[in-house]
Amino acid sequence: APVPQVGTNLTDLRLPRKVTVRELGGCMGPIWPSYYSECSALLFVVDASNPAQVSSSCIQLLSVLSAAPLASVPVLVLFNKIDLPCYMSLVEMKSLFRMQDIVSCATQPITMLETSARDGTGLAEVLQWLRTTLKDP
Repeated sequence: APVPQVGTNLTDLRLPRKVTVRELGGCMGPIWPSYYSECSALLFVVDASNPAQVSSSCIQLLSVLSAAPLASVPVLVLFNKIDLPCYMSLVEMKSLFRMQDIVSCATQPITMLETSARDGTGLAEVLQWLRTTLKDP
């Protein structure tokens, strides 16, 4: 069974320029604000197979979106684990999160995708979003 991200990981990507991705697990939420000033784009990953975490994830997303340093940072919300039989569809997740209301009130551009980190579904779209969002100035 997959284990939730507990600490922090750094990964470098070439898109074609080098981009560093910092992964912070949900339980690290209290220290997230210390990284906001370094953030050029935000990928917010939600476990689409865990309905019990929806409200907590939504509150964390709203907290991130309301942070002043992230007011204009593009956001990609990834509804992950769609490879599991119990996952909630993008339509269900958008409804549970009230994404239409969130998007209409947010100051930053928000994109949503379904992904599976396990089998790679949606990865090409994530990389394309990063390339477009982080294009050279």
